[in-house]
Amino acid sequence: MERAYRLSGAAHPTTTATLRELVRNMNSYYSNRIEGQSTHPLNIEAALHKNFSEKPEVAKLQRIALAHIEAERELEQRVSAGERPLTAQFLLTAHAALYSRLSKEDRTTPEGRVVAPGELRAEQVSVGKHEPPLWSAIPEFLARLEQAYSQTLALDDILVYAAAAHHRMAWVHPFLDGNGRAVRLQTHCALFPLSTGLWSMNRGLARNRERYYELLDAADNHRQGDLDGRGNLSEKALWDWCAWFVSIAEDQVSFMTRMLNLEEMRSRIAALVSFRAQFDKGIRIEAAAPLYFLFLAGATPRGEFMQMTGLGVRTASSLLSRLIETGLVQSTSRVAPVRLAFPLDALQFLLPDLYPEAATQVS
Repeated sequence: MERAYRLSGAAHPTTTATLRELVRNMNSYYSNRIEGQSTHPLNIEAALHKNFSEKPEVAKLQRIALAHIEAERELEQRVSAGERPLTAQFLLTAHAALYSRLSKEDRTTPEGRVVAPGELRAEQVSVGKHEPPLWSAIPEFLARLEQAYSQTLALDDILVYAAAAHHRMAWVHPFLDGNGRAVRLQTHCALFPLSTGLWSMNRGLARNRERYYELLDAADNHRQGDLDGRGNLSEKALWDWCAWFVSIAEDQVSFMTRMLNLEEMRSRIAALVSFRAQFDKGIRIEAAAPLYFLFLAGATPRGEFMQMTGLGVRTASSLLSRLIETGLVQSTSRVAPVRLAFPLDALQFLLPDLYPEAATQVS
C-alpha cells in the first residue's frame, strides 16, 4: 500500500492521466479475456475512434470492450464523488453501467437469454460445480453482504475487504449473466482510491486466469470441520483466496513502479527514438530529451519543446509534426501545448510487458 501511494506521484499529473486512459483500455481487454471473449487491443483502439470491424463477432466484442471502458469511467467518477463501492447497490449499478450501454442483441447470451441491466436473476442457475443461492433468497444475501462490506474502512483493511467481497459477491451470482464483469468493475472501484487507475488487478488476474478460477472455486467449498470458520463456507479457503489476491495486487504495484522508474524511462524513450529514427526519416534522435521532459513535466508549449531539440526552427517544427502524426505526442490543437502519449505500437519500448498483446498482429 505504501508503494501504491508513492506510485500515484511517480509522474506528472498530465502523464498519469494519459496512463490512466491506457490502463482503462487494458482493463477492458483483460476482463473480457478472463471471460474468454477478448478482442485484439488494436480493435479496441479502433472502436474508441468509432471504427468497427465488418466481421459481426469482432464488432460485437469491440462494442463490449467500449461499454466496459465507458462504464469504468462512470463508476470511477461515482467513487470520486463519495459513493461506497463495496455495497450491493454499487454492484447493481456496475452491472447496469455496463449492460445498459449494449444493445439487446449484444447482451443476449448464446442460449438466447437477454440480460437485463442491473436486474437480479429470477430463476435458478448452476455455474459449473457451483450452485448459487436460490434466486428468491438473493435480496437477503445482498443485505448480508451490505452489512459486512459497506462500512467505512481503515486504509489497512481495503485490500482484504475488496478481496473477500470479490469472492462473496461472485458466489451469490445475483445476475443472469455478467456477474464476473460486474464484480471486477466493483473491485476496480474499491481499489481506485489506492490505485488511482495506474495499476490493474484485471491484468494480474487474467495473467493467472487458471489460478484465479481455482481459488475462487475453492472458496465456494463448505467449511471443513468446526475450526474452519463459523459460516457455511470455508474460512480457510477464503483466506487463501484473499492472500493470493493481495499478492497479485503487490505484484502489479511493483511492476508499474518499475515501469515508471525515471532513469529507466529515460533509457526507454531514447531506445524508442533511436529505433524509429532508423526507419523513419522524420524522426530524429534529438527528440529523446524533450520527450523525456514531457514525461517529467507534462504539457509543454510547442516553442519550448522545439527549443529543447537544439535544432533549427523549421527542422524542429517538422520533427514535432512527425511525432504528433505517429502518436508519440498529442495536442488538442495546432497551437496548444504538447504532451507525451503512449501509443500501442510504442508500448514494447516505453512500458514493456504492460500490455504485450498490443504488439501482436490482428488475426
